[in-house]
Amino acid sequence: MGTEPFVGLVGLGYWGKNILRNLYDLGVLRIACDSSPGTLAERRAAFPSLQYTGSFDDILRDARTTAVVIAAPASTHYDLARQCLAAGKDVLVEKPLALKIEQGQALVELAEKSGRILMVGHILRYHPAVLKLEELLSAGELGKLQYVYSNRLNIGKLRTEENILWSFAPHDISVILALLREEPIRVGAFAGDYISKGIYDVTLTTLEFRNGVKAHIFVSWLHPYKEQKLIVVGSKAMAVFDDTAAQKLVLYPHKIEWKSGKVPVAQRAERHAVQVEDEEPLRAELVHFIRCVEERKPPRSDGAEGLRVLRVLEQAEAALRGERDQIGTVPKRNYFLHETACVDEGAQIGEGTRIWHFSHILRNARIGANCVLGQNVMVGANAIVGNRVKIQNNVSVYEGVEIEDDVFCGPSMVFTNVINPRAFIERKKEFRKTLVKRGATIGANATIICGVTIGEYALIGAGAVVNSDVPPYALVVGVPAKQIGWVCKCGVTLKELEHDKIATCTGCGSQYELREGRLVPQRSGEK
Repeated sequence: MGTEPFVGLVGLGYWGKNILRNLYDLGVLRIACDSSPGTLAERRAAFPSLQYTGSFDDILRDARTTAVVIAAPASTHYDLARQCLAAGKDVLVEKPLALKIEQGQALVELAEKSGRILMVGHILRYHPAVLKLEELLSAGELGKLQYVYSNRLNIGKLRTEENILWSFAPHDISVILALLREEPIRVGAFAGDYISKGIYDVTLTTLEFRNGVKAHIFVSWLHPYKEQKLIVVGSKAMAVFDDTAAQKLVLYPHKIEWKSGKVPVAQRAERHAVQVEDEEPLRAELVHFIRCVEERKPPRSDGAEGLRVLRVLEQAEAALRGERDQIGTVPKRNYFLHETACVDEGAQIGEGTRIWHFSHILRNARIGANCVLGQNVMVGANAIVGNRVKIQNNVSVYEGVEIEDDVFCGPSMVFTNVINPRAFIERKKEFRKTLVKRGATIGANATIICGVTIGEYALIGAGAVVNSDVPPYALVVGVPAKQIGWVCKCGVTLKELEHDKIATCTGCGSQYELREGRLVPQRSGEK
C-alpha cells in the first residue's frame, strides 16, 4: 500500500484507536483528531510520528488530506460527514450513517453531487466468514433460504447517547439485507430500558420479507457473557457464523425426512467447518475504502446501503413507540395495481408504485418505490427495478436485467437476455446480466443487447441498438449505437466539451470536466 491517499481520522477513543493502528500500518494516515487532551496524549505516546490535533477544522483545512474516517460518537456523524463532503473529501463514517433518515439521505445526495466517496463502517460486510457465507448461499449450498437470526450480546460498554438498537444492531441488519438482497416489508420490535430510562438495553427486532423469509435480531449489553452469532437456516443446510469461536463458519447439513409421508423426522448430519481467510475485518474494510478512493469506485457498504439500514432502524424505533401494526397482522398493499394487471406470489413491489393495464410482474421480481409501469409491461422473474423508475408501454424487463433508481425506459424499447437464442435450445443458464445505472434514459424502440452496462445519466436515442457498454452521461444514437456527445444530469446536451475543459449546462448550470475520456461532474446547478 502506498502513501496515497492521505487520510485523516476523527475520533481516537474506544473504536478509533483500532482504526488508528490499522491506518498507521497501511501507511496512509496523515493527521488524527480527538477533542480529549488525555486521549491525544495516549495515542501520541503509542504512535509518536503522527500529526495530532484537537481541532476538527485542522482536518477540513488540510488540502493534502483527501479522505477522512469518522469514528466519533454517533450523534456527530451527520454533521462531521457533511462538513467533510462539502470540503471535497471522501468519507468513511462508522455506523450508523446518521441518526435520522433525512440526514442520511442528505449525505448520500451531497456525496453524489460532489463526486465524493461515501462509505459506512458496516464491518461484517468485510468479514471473511460473512463473505464466504454470501458465496455459499449464492451457489445454492444452503438451498432455499428460510430463516435468519442473530444474537449480538455482551456485558460491556454502556452508552447513553444511543440505545442498544442503534449501537449493536446495524451490523446484523446490514448482513441480513445483503443475504436477502432486499429490504423487509414489515419490521417489528420490543425492548427493555433497565439502566437509563428511555435508553434501551435489550431489543428484539423482527423482519419479514416479501418472499416469505423471516429474521430476528437479538441485541443486549446486559448479558452475562459475549456472544456474536448469526444463524442461517436453509432447506439443504444450516450455517452458523460465530465471531467468538476459533472456527468462524460451520455448516450443519441436517435434513428433514417424512416418515410414512406424514411425520417429519430430523436427520442429523456431521458438522463441518468452512475454511475462511485469516484477515482482520477492520483492516479489510479500511483497505477497501482506500482502494475505492484511489479507483473512484462505489464501496460495498456505500451510502445507499447505509440508508437501507437506517430505514430498518427507524422502522424498528417506530414499532417500539407503537406507531406500527403489531406483529402478526396482514400488511396492506401500499402500491396501486390496476384490476387487469397481475402480480405473482413472491414478487416485491415498493410503496407508491403504480402498475397499469395488462401488466404482469413475475415471481421474485423486485420493484422499488414510487415507480410507474405503463400498459402491457412485463417484469420477469428475479429482475430488479429500482426506485422512481418509469417504464412506458409495451416493455419487457427480462430475468438478468437490473435497473437502478430514476431510470426512464421509453415505449416499446427492448431488453434481451440471451446472445444467441433458439426456440429449441434451453439457455436459461446462459442469461447475461444487463445493468442500467441510475438516472439513465432509454429512448422509444431502442434495443439493448444483453451483457452491457449503461452508465449513470446516459441517454440512448430512439431506435438505437446498443451492443456495448455506454459511459456515464454519454449520448448514443444509431444502429449500432455510437456516442455522439455528452448530456447533463438534467438531460440537456453539453456543447463545446473538450479535454481538460469545463462545460456548463445551458439548462441547469451544472458544470462538467472531461478527464481521460470520462465526464466528471464538477458542480451541481442551481435550478
